Amino acid sequence: MSITFDKSQNSFILQAKNSTYIIKIIKDKYLSHVYWGGKIENPVVDSIIHSAGRASFSANPDEDGSFTLDDFPAEYPSYGNTDLRMPAYQIQLENGTRITDLSFDSYEIVTGKPKLEGLPAVYTEKEEEADTLLITLVDKLIHLKVVLSYTVFKEYDAVIRSAKLINDGNSNFKVLRALSASVDFDHYDYDLMSLSGSWARERHVVRRPVVNGTQSIESRRGASGHSENPFIALLSKDATETNGDVYGFSFVYSGNFLASVEVDQYKTTRVVMGINPFDFEWLLEQGEFFQTPEVVMVYSGCGIGHMSRTYHKLYRNRLARGKYRNAVRPIVINNWEATYFDFNADKLKAIAKDAAELGVELLVLDDGWFGKRNSDNCSLGDWYVDKNKLPDGLKALVDDVNGYGMGFGLWFEPEMISPDSDLYRAHPDWCLHVPDRHRSLGRNQLILDYSRKDVQDAIIEMLSSVLSSANITYVKWDMNRNMSEIGSALLPNNRQMETAHRYMLGVYHVMETITSKFPDVLFESCSGGGGRFDPGILHYMPQNWTSDDTDAVERLKIQYGTSMVYPTSAMTAHVSAVPNHQTGRSTSVDFRGDVAMAGNFGYELDVTKMSDNEKELVKKQVETYKEMRELIQYGEFYRLMSPFDGDFTAWMYVSVDKRDAAVFFYKVLTTPNASLFRFKLNGLSTEYEYVVNGEDTISGAQLMNYGLNMPTDLAWGDFRSKLFRLKAK
Repeated sequence: MSITFDKSQNSFILQAKNSTYIIKIIKDKYLSHVYWGGKIENPVVDSIIHSAGRASFSANPDEDGSFTLDDFPAEYPSYGNTDLRMPAYQIQLENGTRITDLSFDSYEIVTGKPKLEGLPAVYTEKEEEADTLLITLVDKLIHLKVVLSYTVFKEYDAVIRSAKLINDGNSNFKVLRALSASVDFDHYDYDLMSLSGSWARERHVVRRPVVNGTQSIESRRGASGHSENPFIALLSKDATETNGDVYGFSFVYSGNFLASVEVDQYKTTRVVMGINPFDFEWLLEQGEFFQTPEVVMVYSGCGIGHMSRTYHKLYRNRLARGKYRNAVRPIVINNWEATYFDFNADKLKAIAKDAAELGVELLVLDDGWFGKRNSDNCSLGDWYVDKNKLPDGLKALVDDVNGYGMGFGLWFEPEMISPDSDLYRAHPDWCLHVPDRHRSLGRNQLILDYSRKDVQDAIIEMLSSVLSSANITYVKWDMNRNMSEIGSALLPNNRQMETAHRYMLGVYHVMETITSKFPDVLFESCSGGGGRFDPGILHYMPQNWTSDDTDAVERLKIQYGTSMVYPTSAMTAHVSAVPNHQTGRSTSVDFRGDVAMAGNFGYELDVTKMSDNEKELVKKQVETYKEMRELIQYGEFYRLMSPFDGDFTAWMYVSVDKRDAAVFFYKVLTTPNASLFRFKLNGLSTEYEYVVNGEDTISGAQLMNYGLNMPTDLAWGDFRSKLFRLKAK
């Protein structure tokens, strides 16, 4: 088993593939975090533990005057019981007090990984893939029970954590804070990495020193959001792509979150992650429980790249699900930037016909096909076909597109409602709102109250009707605004602060139902591009529209940052028209194509307006991508040069057997009389020689130790790129 209890040391030893996690029971009561890092066989636990006497300002929880929780490395710290750092949870009793005192009660080690009810989660396909430790803590005075869950996979350097709070008492509790994980480190000599940005500038890499005090990222927007992704990592100061200690924390949730790092007065570091306590409260009645989402914690002793590849493999194989989890993804063309709302059946068929002749495999009909949707100010919620645009209905259009050898996809925004819609006129109370307060609009729309079962059922029925009406094999599921006036007409006064989380549980229920009912449909998530690009959604939809910004230069940073956690198979990337609709920048179709090929490839333009020469270039791009599609989507990914460090970017994909590789090199701006330049590859085998672009034969050792010289044909001009294909002899 990968998890054992060493009775002689009163410790739990969790052994992942190349890492170890240790928990010790102290004083037969407290759970102490002892170690997380590189693998230790047969650890001597007491030799790892060290402590020092502290000032009298640190109070003592028992009669032992030398013991305080204020410097204790805890596994799930509570509020107010002498530990004055960030707590992992906080409970309010009916008498208004907020102090709890958990003691170790029991444990269980089970094979496999129990499911989380109503929540997305990493899973096992065979029980022997993983073991799970369940530790029960109890506050005997109030009969609060907390079950901490730790899952360790045998083939991944990951520990998956969550917590379940159970009311076994005779009175009700209020849960004020219920985080999923807390880890204490014995020093603070780290950098903190996060993925930050905005709409059209998502997931830029931010690295900064950890300092005294508290540093946090969070969302209070009702979704994980464009501005911060639910991921952080602690990096040793010397950590690079290939060296150093890295501790990753990724939250499998799509709503409000908090990830916080606190350095205390003794220079130790506490990391916590979970549902944001801001505007959160949960009434826990007698006999009820509250389950937190899970945090996936990944350790790498050999740099950031190894951490990323661990997340990629785990999320691709044991978080995403369904028919398309490991299937090659189709090359699509989306009509949005080609037509916006101005289209009819003939225009769509013309796009599909021309695209099919170029090798494109699927047409996605974006916003504007339903209700009276001629702009973004109406009809969300009216999920029936606009017969003015499609007089013969949806099925006739789909059949015609299928006749060109093309699949057909459809855009929905099922969590939203327009005030100018039949649905809103019939059910004005179905949106999130607060009585007697203004209902603020974002993109001319309100948010449906997915905490309500009647709303969930209605949306499931409407979507099912449309998806059953024609041969639709692809769905783009959008969500285009953040929450305001968060309230529900059906929840009582003392449960209003549960609305945002109940909304997210409702979204998960609808997604689970629809994706299960239509298993042959490839679902792609979108939220104004990357506004809800998180592991929670990835459980239901195996790919995500990476950003509304399709400018190739901006996409270098967006896709590079996204790759810190998310696999290429989760990232959709399209070639769009120039000047780019988001930045106004013009780049060559070659450059745009090479950037978009580093994802699930497609087009976002009007092919009917392209010249014959442009069409020929597109045809060649499609052929090139198809030849290496499986390698790109499912190969091992290596970052070589960062777009955040200058004008050069490079990354590569390597097959599992190391015999096939694709290397992308990008240059943004040219420097006159620049110095000679080369870049080293990674992930190859020193036992192989590789034929590079069908010409030179170079050993794997040379490619990784010396590298490739920048091609001389890239010396002139801006926005240049080069694809290198490597095949082992």
